[in-house]
This record gives sequence, C-alpha cells and structure tokens, in this order.
Amino acid sequence: MEIIPAIDLKDGHCVRLYQGDFAQSTVYSADPVAVARRWVELGAARLHVVDLDGARNGQPTNTDAVLAIVQAVSIPVQLGGGLRREKDVDAALALGVERVILGTAAVEQAELVARLCARFGEQIAIGVDARDGRVATAGWTELADVLAIDLIARMAELGVRRVIYTDISRDGTLTEPNFAAMASLQRPGGPAIIASGGIARIEHLQRLAALGVEGAIIGKALYTGAIDLAAALAAVHA
Repeated sequence: MEIIPAIDLKDGHCVRLYQGDFAQSTVYSADPVAVARRWVELGAARLHVVDLDGARNGQPTNTDAVLAIVQAVSIPVQLGGGLRREKDVDAALALGVERVILGTAAVEQAELVARLCARFGEQIAIGVDARDGRVATAGWTELADVLAIDLIARMAELGVRRVIYTDISRDGTLTEPNFAAMASLQRPGGPAIIASGGIARIEHLQRLAALGVEGAIIGKALYTGAIDLAAALAAVHA
C-alpha cells in the first residue's frame, strides 16, 4: 500500500482544514516546497496536492505553488482542486503533474470524465468526497443528490481506474478512517481505492492495507507529529 503525504494549498500556504471547513484552517507552512522536500527526504514515493482555493473557486488558483512543488521533487505528484475543464486538465499535466483528480466534474460532467479517461488513461483519477454517504462538491461546500457508492459505479463504467475516497466527517479530526466504507467500496475488477480522512495512527494504516486499498493519504497526522512518515512506511512495508 502506498502512503501519500498531503499538501493542501490555500493562499499559497500549506494548510489543513477541519472537516473541510474553510473557516477552520490551520497554516502549517508558508513554504509548500520545503514541506514537499521534507516528505521526499523521509521516503514518500508520491505526493497528494490539493488546490483548496481552486476547489472552491471552480478553477485552478495556486498554479505557481503547484509548479514549484513539481519542479522541486523527483517523485510523482497527483493534483486535485478546481479541475473542471479539459483545458485545465491539459494545463495541469503540462506542469508535470503525473495524475489529476476530478471531483465536482465527476458529478456534473460525466462526458468530460469519459473523454479524459480515453485520452489519458490512468492519469485520470476521481475524488469522491462523502458526508454521510452523499457526495460533496465545490470544495465540499455543496452536497450532491448522489450516493458515493453509486457515483463510483458510474465512473467505473466510464473507464475510471482509481478513486480517492474521503470521508469528510473524519478529515482533519485524527479519529480514525471510515473502515466500513472503505471495505464496502472494494470490488473485484473495480477501481483501485485510495483512502483519505481520519488516519491518526500507524495501526490505521495497517488496517487499511489489510482491507486491500491501494493507498492512504495522510495529512494532519503528519503535520502534528501523530504519525512519523518514516516509521509508517517501515511498518506498512515490513
């Protein structure tokens, strides 16, 4: 299982939100590039970057910071936040981002997802952010009338091979992941699942690995020191 540190960008800074609430944001660094380099030095094999302003505004916003991160590290970077037009996906990939994550577009523009999957294959992933099983969009500020499990099934039919699933109620809380939801999303031959939200201990990572998820994204637990990245990598890959 891949352990993927998260770098959430707001106003060019590295921040963490509590349960997706923009009003409850903590700035951890004014230098996202330094943060990215730190995770690489500790053994990360991939970074998860989210343009929070882009997610809320509906278009990429922290592009300069994203480019700086991509140019500073030698490992793959996956990017989400505000990617709702084909030209924005093209631009993100042109920056050197290895994988793009579509969230709101998956709910509102199925034809765009199908077209991008046909063009880019595994470079396209879907971010499914759920609150009580329902999908949230627009930077988690709106709830769509669709269940997460139904959206994932629909995306699989369109050719999506990878889903990042976030339980919003757990995100930034340092409680525990929604293990039941993660288990229910595992389907033979279905999209690979990357878990996000609530991871607070190495034991949580080991349990997720046992469920068969492809990866786990860690944010607040790394920034607060609740999880040591090098120790987590050693424990999961032992």
